[in-house]
This record gives sequence, C-alpha cells and structure tokens, in this order.
Amino acid sequence: IDETANFDSEPIADMFPATTIMFGDIADFTAWSASRDPTEVFILLEALYGAFDRWAQRLGIFKIETIGDCYVAVAGLPEPRPDHAVAMVKFAHRCLKDMETLVQTLEPRLGTGTSSLSLRSGLNSGPVMGGVLRGEKARFQLFGDTINTASRMESTGKKGRVQVSQDTAELLVEAGKESWGNPRADKVIAKGKGEM
Repeated sequence: IDETANFDSEPIADMFPATTIMFGDIADFTAWSASRDPTEVFILLEALYGAFDRWAQRLGIFKIETIGDCYVAVAGLPEPRPDHAVAMVKFAHRCLKDMETLVQTLEPRLGTGTSSLSLRSGLNSGPVMGGVLRGEKARFQLFGDTINTASRMESTGKKGRVQVSQDTAELLVEAGKESWGNPRADKVIAKGKGEM
C-alpha cells in the first residue's frame, strides 16, 4: 500500500444517469502506420483529432481521451443535456465527414493508401460513473457497462459508418430522428454481451 496516498479525502466522482458515449476508431490504421515513419503518423493523428476537437467544442461534446487511434467522447456530462444522443450522433457524423475529407487532402503528403483510411464509430447511451482518478497522472475517467457497450458497438461496426446501440436508437426515435438510421439486417456478436 502506498503510504503517501491520502485515503481520508473523498474522491471527485459522480454518477451521470443520461449520457451517450462514442468510440471512434481509425479502420486499417495499424497496417497503414506500419509502413510510415512516426512523424507521418502524428501528422495524420494531429489533423484528425484537431478537427474532432473543434467539433466537440462547437457541439458541447466532452472529449475523454484518445487511446492510440481511438477517440473517446461523451455527451451529457459534466452538464446534463436531454439531447445527448442527438448531439453525439451529429458529432460522430461530422467526424466521419471530416475524416473523409482530411485523408484525401493528406494523401499527397502521407502517401498512397492514406485516402483509404476511414472512421468506424460506435455509440451507446446510458448511465456512467465519472470522476478524477487521482495519482501521478490524474485525469477524468468514465466507468460502467455503458462504456463497454459503446466500445463493442465500435468493434462490431463497419468502417465509414456510425453504429448505434438499441438504447441510442430508441432515444433518436423519441427525438423524432428515426430517419437518421437504418436498422441492421443482421445481429452482431459483441464480446461479453452476446448477440445484439
């Protein structure tokens, strides 16, 4: 046990009952980056993440982190908002469109194959626990099944598409945005979740 840790003070944490989480992953990034030098990889990531960050700021989306080539964001915290699902779908769509444009623009500089990269996004809605996980590199973190399901929506999705869970789809229907989506013809097998 770390004897310097202060277990007497309360952590900064809360429950957020109504959120929508997005995991956005660059499809085919691993193979693409294997044949590039580090500066080229970072040119791509900085361009994409910079564009995503600007949309997040405009649309009131909270960026949680980037994990390698995966961008994680949430709507509905720190301030609650009833339109969290609608706002996140708008954000995911803008990221998808910006990526399509940026990879075309960057291909002359970063080489053949750059324009074939695309975003695969997964969204899920529900409650999350969030707070500042203290320590040497303290930062805001989210926990809960809502996060896991959003990740599974990304990993079972199709590149160039935004896949939403049933929970998110129902919120979109309630908001009158049913025309935004197309139901999958098949079901997916999500790790740890079974058939969805």
